[in-house]
Amino acid sequence: MKFYCDKSQLISAISTAALAVAQRSAIPALEGICLQAGMKLTLTGYNLETAISVEIPAEITEPGTCVMPSPLFGEIIRKLPDDDVNITVDDNLKVSIRSGISFFQIMASSAEDYPELPEVETADAVCISQRTLRSMISGGAFCVSTVLARPILTGCAVELEGQTLTLVSVDGYRLAMRQEPIENPDNRSMKFVIPAASLREVERILKDSDDPVYFTLGSKHILFENDQVRLICRLLDGEFMDWRRVIPKDQPIRLTANVKELTSCVERMALITSEKVKNPVRCYFGQNEVDFRTSAAMGMAHDICTLAGDGNGLEIGFNCKFLLDALKAIPTPEVSLELSNGLSPMLMVPCEGAQSFLYMILPVRLKAEVNAE
Repeated sequence: MKFYCDKSQLISAISTAALAVAQRSAIPALEGICLQAGMKLTLTGYNLETAISVEIPAEITEPGTCVMPSPLFGEIIRKLPDDDVNITVDDNLKVSIRSGISFFQIMASSAEDYPELPEVETADAVCISQRTLRSMISGGAFCVSTVLARPILTGCAVELEGQTLTLVSVDGYRLAMRQEPIENPDNRSMKFVIPAASLREVERILKDSDDPVYFTLGSKHILFENDQVRLICRLLDGEFMDWRRVIPKDQPIRLTANVKELTSCVERMALITSEKVKNPVRCYFGQNEVDFRTSAAMGMAHDICTLAGDGNGLEIGFNCKFLLDALKAIPTPEVSLELSNGLSPMLMVPCEGAQSFLYMILPVRLKAEVNAE
């Protein structure tokens, strides 16, 4: 195998393919990056759950295939001068890497033991902009469960109904939902659950642009494709919870908050709360304001944030981290807070217009009163 290509494109391809390289595997070849030089140069990482393949242009004079050691291969390319990279792999899998006056020799391994990537059955792909899908993942996938006893909740449920794509994650204490309108000319319907870890890799390969990304659903896998990258991952088996049923309807208290101001107040509370002890932040929703108080072994904190509306003196406690996670995911300047009582969940929804997002947080049972300064 012999080729040369642009260094920056090669570094980008290595970094992307390496996202799916196995850290430890019973198949040693999966701990490396598979290079295939044919019509184009293709770099692949695969960990038996997720596969990422990246195509880049290259001047290929001798086609071939091998597995490069990762991360050594990537580190060498990064340290080379900013010039074209020339790579030659001989019949004994000795790799010669040259750029400018810099030269390296390392050993590759045979690609014969590299497993075949899973195939996704031919079907019509669904198209969505990369920016939109990226926003849905970042704002809807952070509530997945880490409890392996319920593996289905370690993934995100994705639903396509009519012209609406929905992504939902649940961990038993909170729920995140994002919805976006997309073009679905055939009005297809589909439901599947994708591992959150794989979705995070999808998010990392997406650009903040309106360029399209396509996904194709198979029986056991799903394929994501953009102009350079293909990502295939295994779907989770099982029935996702009926998340619509757990969302309360017609909450009597509705308040409007500025997301930036509310986030700042909760961040100040988080300086005192402890994730280990999980001290709640105590919220008093009054007339046009919410009073925050919290205490821990290190001290206490008190702050007030203005709101629009009457909270009817409701006192309720929340996990500070859960509040911050939701606030940081809200894509609008203002948010509507919907509450009922101290034991019912709080909903965060858009103030008006389409229901593009919804965050639900269960309250924490409060103990004795916290005294302010």
